[in-house]
Amino acid sequence: MLGLAGADQPSPPRPFAHRLQEAPVPARSHPDAPLPRPRPRRRSAVVAALAAASLAGLMSGPAHAGGDSGPDGGGGPHGPADPALRRGLQALVDTPGGPPGAIAVLTADGRSEVYRAGTSQLGTGRQPRTTDHMRIASTAKAFSGSVALQLTQRGALGLDDTIGRRLPRLPAAWHRVTLRQLLNHTSGLPDYTEDPTFIAELTADPRRHFDSRRLLDYVAGDRLRFRPGSAYRYSNSDNIAVALMAEAVTGQRYEKLLTDLVYRPLGLRDTSLPQGYRLPTPYLHGYAVDEPGAPEDVSTVLSASGVWASGGIVSTPRDLGAFIRGYAGGLGLGPAVRTQQLSFVTGSSEPAGPGRNKAGLAVFSYTTRCGTVYGHTGNFPGYTQLAAATKDGKRSLTVSLTSQVNSATNPRLLATLRKLQEDFVCRLLDRRKPGGAY
Repeated sequence: MLGLAGADQPSPPRPFAHRLQEAPVPARSHPDAPLPRPRPRRRSAVVAALAAASLAGLMSGPAHAGGDSGPDGGGGPHGPADPALRRGLQALVDTPGGPPGAIAVLTADGRSEVYRAGTSQLGTGRQPRTTDHMRIASTAKAFSGSVALQLTQRGALGLDDTIGRRLPRLPAAWHRVTLRQLLNHTSGLPDYTEDPTFIAELTADPRRHFDSRRLLDYVAGDRLRFRPGSAYRYSNSDNIAVALMAEAVTGQRYEKLLTDLVYRPLGLRDTSLPQGYRLPTPYLHGYAVDEPGAPEDVSTVLSASGVWASGGIVSTPRDLGAFIRGYAGGLGLGPAVRTQQLSFVTGSSEPAGPGRNKAGLAVFSYTTRCGTVYGHTGNFPGYTQLAAATKDGKRSLTVSLTSQVNSATNPRLLATLRKLQEDFVCRLLDRRKPGGAY
């Protein structure tokens, strides 16, 4: 059993709009091995999904129920899996439009429960593992938040530091925006992933190498969407600016800051921020399908350089769980910075997580019927992610799917997914009803 934690009362989830979310790709074991180019029809569909939320028709492949048995490549000891949750994950994979594969990992006090359904790669029968690499999509935004808050704790950055002070080359109209507003998506910055020029260039060559540090140039001529601090709107531009601020005050590349401030302290050995389109092996293959067609592997269709700090990180379920326990648990943060991290405004992650969502500093609270956990979601062609943990950092949950599920691609499946995620939260917090149901 995973034990007990505190609970808050939920309220109905807020509606949300889809946004582009991340694209990672580190070098594989054989970086020179040629990879097939995607067919033009699929290439256009995937790019449209990234920029305009139009990828649809995802479909499940052959599925195999999974629990806690079998090798995990070092995933640690596993407790007994809950049959109802196992069936729920299997049902998600079996649903028309469902992902070909899924893996959920619950960890508490050093013990884990691993739930699997489907396959890590169609045609192989190989189940997903906790050491499989995957694109973590917008959960990468929590990593940029971790870097920024660690630098704030050290006095190198301030949450009230402005773009004008730290990044004066950016448009003067943006100069009043603060680091705090970037981290909780109240900045008003226009989203570069919605820019027609960016979309056209990505459509022309999905594997194009973008200059990650110049991504905001695409919207440099655009006005702010609203007065900074006056509203909430999820924007991929926010976390690009956060990473650039971190580089400006340290003189170090964001990738090195991730290594020094996040990966190394948390023992993340299989997490990286690549620039290309390849994934390290082994990896969970991500799929897209235009029903009634067969699922198509889109794992390496897109370059990660075009999303960078907003969603380019590649990780594993094991590493992602370790990260979110540290970040949600406030590891390395003093009381003052921690209080700011967990100061929330109304706003949901993308896609919305379980229960009622509110936005903190690069972290969201998910208030469910069983209690509140803290984390981030993400979606990207081929992948959907949830990483969440308790406030004390002792318990974590990751749910990873090998297809993109959001309000645009499959709203009904998203509703089912959110209910299942809430059941997993209840298991994590050990909030069962009489008779053993969640």
